[in-house]
Amino acid sequence: MPIYEPGLKEIIEECRGKNLFFSTDSEKAIQDADMIFIAVNAPTKIGGQGAGRAQDIIHCENCARMIAENATTSKIVVEKGTYPVRTAEAIARVLNHNSRGLMHHVLSNPEFLAQGTAVADFKDPSRVLIGGQKTDQEATDKLVSVYVNWVPRDRILTTSTWSSELSKLVANAFLAQRVSSINSISALCEATGADVTEISRAVGMDDRIGSKFLRASVGFGKSRFRKDIMSLIYLCESYGLQECAEYWNHVILINDFQKKRFSEKVVRKMFSTVTGKKLAMLGYAFKKDTGDVRETASMYVVRDLILEEARVHIYDPKVKRSDMMAEFDYTCGINAKNTPKLDQLVVTATDPYEACNGAHCLLILTDWDEFKDVDYEKIFTSMAKPAFLFDGRNMLDHVALRKIGFEVHGIGKPDPNEFSDL
Repeated sequence: MPIYEPGLKEIIEECRGKNLFFSTDSEKAIQDADMIFIAVNAPTKIGGQGAGRAQDIIHCENCARMIAENATTSKIVVEKGTYPVRTAEAIARVLNHNSRGLMHHVLSNPEFLAQGTAVADFKDPSRVLIGGQKTDQEATDKLVSVYVNWVPRDRILTTSTWSSELSKLVANAFLAQRVSSINSISALCEATGADVTEISRAVGMDDRIGSKFLRASVGFGKSRFRKDIMSLIYLCESYGLQECAEYWNHVILINDFQKKRFSEKVVRKMFSTVTGKKLAMLGYAFKKDTGDVRETASMYVVRDLILEEARVHIYDPKVKRSDMMAEFDYTCGINAKNTPKLDQLVVTATDPYEACNGAHCLLILTDWDEFKDVDYEKIFTSMAKPAFLFDGRNMLDHVALRKIGFEVHGIGKPDPNEFSDL
């Protein structure tokens, strides 16, 4: 499997050759299908109008052109990816300019799967959203009939195409907003001696707010969050809604601030220098149970630390070094050509103990469950002293770690060295 997702390999092994087939013969697949899902990427533009914010839907357009060219009967075409509002309109225009006079129906059906729990989310979704216009009612009913085989009908929502397309962007924006909100409070907690975990619990018990996505961290790293918010910002700007665009842009600014704040805290607490020091990092993926490194907060922390000339040794159970370096180059512009000592500054380890041996500090960047079971007494013994530990996920027992001898710093947690009244 080219990607890691719990349970995915087992499903493919069970279904392949029965009701799951893979093919590179797109022409035949289009001709045979009654329903075609477009699930291609729509990357953020890196040049031209809207660069850095707008999504480029050229792959969607190319899919539509391929369908229009090869379809011999009318098709139901379903947008499965997360695309800007009104993308379906563009797809429909391309589809219906075909040489056979065919009229195709275009529906929006964004996915709400979370990496790490995608299989469970698919089997038992919180909701299925299907968007179509009044003229697409028959097509909508057919797509509904597919999902009702395992999804209760009251969880299948039908809306207009435009509401469906915009809903996915808004859903991700709201989730990211909550992360940035609690992270902004974590900075205030560290300044005042309050504990962000206690605040999250107190606030989350309010039914109007709820407890999910109120866990402070080094910052959200899911590529979809940043990409969808930037797309939402561009949409607001395109319709002259500058105040709305600025509001959502601050979600991004707080996230960038949180990552930078973490890196600066590491340097400041370690006597204001990490030059030449070995720093161990446990976790590189943007969250546990995935090998995805796109927009991971870890990458930005590594960038900041090697600019300080630290040597960062990284262990992650599912991240490949090739993926790590490719994203580092693509997003941060750092590679072996412009950073000759990169292989010495960023080293990948085969286990946590190798990463930590001789390190001056330990950074927890991904909330992998296995990191809770590491022998921290063994790690402490192997590290340089004083042994610093920066928990970017607030996932470890800080009291127990301090008893071992670590100097522990969390996110939004009061520093006992600075407050005498804790």
